Amino acid sequence: MSKIAILSEFWHFLKHRKKWWLAPILIMLLLLSLLIVFTEGTAMAPFVYALF
Repeated sequence: MSKIAILSEFWHFLKHRKKWWLAPILIMLLLLSLLIVFTEGTAMAPFVYALF
């Protein structure tokens, strides 16, 4: 299953089941995971890990 298919299936789930409260939670989890991945090898890593 491709990534686009997963996103479209998730969008249809939110749309039909009216679970709009899930979207901000998943977006924040995605942004935090991207922050950790992209700052893992930099000098900013101690500051990012201090947030958690």
